[in-house]
Amino acid sequence: MFEFWIEGGLPTLNEYTKVSRGNKYASAGMKKDAEEKIMFEIALSGTGEFTPPAFITFEWHEKNKRRDKDNVCFAKKFILDALQKSRILKDDGNKYISGFKDVFVYEKKQGVKVTITGDEGEA
Repeated sequence: MFEFWIEGGLPTLNEYTKVSRGNKYASAGMKKDAEEKIMFEIALSGTGEFTPPAFITFEWHEKNKRRDKDNVCFAKKFILDALQKSRILKDDGNKYISGFKDVFVYEKKQGVKVTITGDEGEA
């Protein structure tokens, strides 16, 4: 098992859709920026490659309940892509990921705690 923390908010589906409607290059830039931020946090965590299949828990920390849960957890796409680019996961297909769990916490800090285990329930 390993985990890492991503400080601050990541783009929501609504934000990403709005930007992509205006300029396809801007949405690519938004995705790249989010992935670079995540990859930086992965590098700080000192983790290595994970043996599949992985079960991933995303603990979304939000300051308030203004952003819809489905829009917030859209950012897992950026996290999964960053995990691949960081060579933590070989792929994000069914062979390599057994499932996900989303948990929402409302408090003063904003960010995402990502926990990867061998399978659901294993720690």
